[in-house]
Amino acid sequence: RIRLERWRLRVVCVCVRLLSKDAERNLLSEMAFVGSLGCSFAVGAGPAVCPAPARAAAPRRAAAVRMAAGVDKSKIPLNLFRPNSPYVATCLYNERIVGEGAPGETKHIVINHDGNVPYLEGQSIGVIAPGVDAKGKPHKVRLYSIASSAHGDFGDDKTVSLSVKRLVYTDPETGKEVKGVCSNFLCDLKPGDDVPISGPVGTAMLMPADTNATIIMLATGTGIAPFRAFMRRAFAENNPDYKFTGKMWLFLGVPTSSTLLYQEEFEEMAHNYPDNLKLDWAISREQTDAKGNKMYIQTRMAEYADELYQLFKKDNTYVYMCGLKGMEAGIDEIMTDLFAKDGLDWKQYRREMKKAKRWEVETY
Repeated sequence: RIRLERWRLRVVCVCVRLLSKDAERNLLSEMAFVGSLGCSFAVGAGPAVCPAPARAAAPRRAAAVRMAAGVDKSKIPLNLFRPNSPYVATCLYNERIVGEGAPGETKHIVINHDGNVPYLEGQSIGVIAPGVDAKGKPHKVRLYSIASSAHGDFGDDKTVSLSVKRLVYTDPETGKEVKGVCSNFLCDLKPGDDVPISGPVGTAMLMPADTNATIIMLATGTGIAPFRAFMRRAFAENNPDYKFTGKMWLFLGVPTSSTLLYQEEFEEMAHNYPDNLKLDWAISREQTDAKGNKMYIQTRMAEYADELYQLFKKDNTYVYMCGLKGMEAGIDEIMTDLFAKDGLDWKQYRREMKKAKRWEVETY
């Protein structure tokens, strides 16, 4: 609770520096209210956020393609803003969330959309970096999975959060350092900076409507983003219209313990809801299995093979995968062996799960 309040208070203070004197006085009066909130907060009870500058064209909607299980299509916001006519949001908060010595840099970024870009857990937003590419054309939109619940990290429906790793690599042909345009734009943002965003997009990765479902979440690195959104909705908010009574099981794969994103936040949720949330880490450079093999997601899952097999066969178990594409083959391998023991074809069963909207994958 203390960690959460310090984090929220820090963002509020950033906002204060950006506001006019009158707005500053109003915001400071709300800070006392922030201190009375715990990890579970009432929707709409968060502090005020800084106002956004002049905005772009009016939003418009587009038809959905694939729905998550039991989700009402009419309640899904889609393509409210297009890449060629984005909404100009504002950066509120941008902080490093990996430890010292971590390979690479990952930031948690909170963006204020002033309530104009609503979204649901499991969707993505587009970000358009300023400037032009080598051909003189505007940079293309880049999609990022949303890391906050639909109410945002403040619970006021005015912000969207992203988990972004800075892309920096060496070109094998020239030997020169190359920086990813959009990830570096986002990681370099300062509070008050403009952020052109489009969307939201995506329907397949939405949470199932069944509040008593078993949700198995498989993630690597920043692929944790949609699952943080899931867990915050289920365990960090007091939503009068949503009470999760099922079970969520997270498998998160990272290279080092210093890159376990949101670890303390998740462990606090698991402590508060031990019957509803289970966490398993797979730290490839630090952990091994009994045979000395590096600990990847599939390696960790193999330790619970029989339990997972039984869960996969339940009609109300939903499996979501987000992160590096390389994990798909490893997970297929262990599930193929498990299903083969009963004379079943895993790939055929996976297709049936996909058709029933119980197997959703978003990898890259």
